[in-house]
Amino acid sequence: MYNPLPKSLTIQSSPISGLGLFATQPLEKATNLGASHLKIDDHLVRTPLGGFINHSDTPNCVKVELLLTEGSHRKKWNLMTTHNIKKGEELTLKYTFYEL
Repeated sequence: MYNPLPKSLTIQSSPISGLGLFATQPLEKATNLGASHLKIDDHLVRTPLGGFINHSDTPNCVKVELLLTEGSHRKKWNLMTTHNIKKGEELTLKYTFYEL
């Protein structure tokens, strides 16, 4: 069965805005949670991670850019924690692709 999120995350109501990503278990600093965005040519695609993570000026995650193939017009960004996350804590990101 396909699961769009890692087992360590869930989507639930957020005090920041609408729905957000929350840890279902403690996460260590520098945990790679998987792809949040993909860029193919000029098209930016959000995955469930990228679609449900809320903005914060003091985020607990960052996007790490990966080049899919040398000389390619394809890129991928993975979501990585910047510090230890507690069970039940909302994951946040400083938006850089979108205007607030």
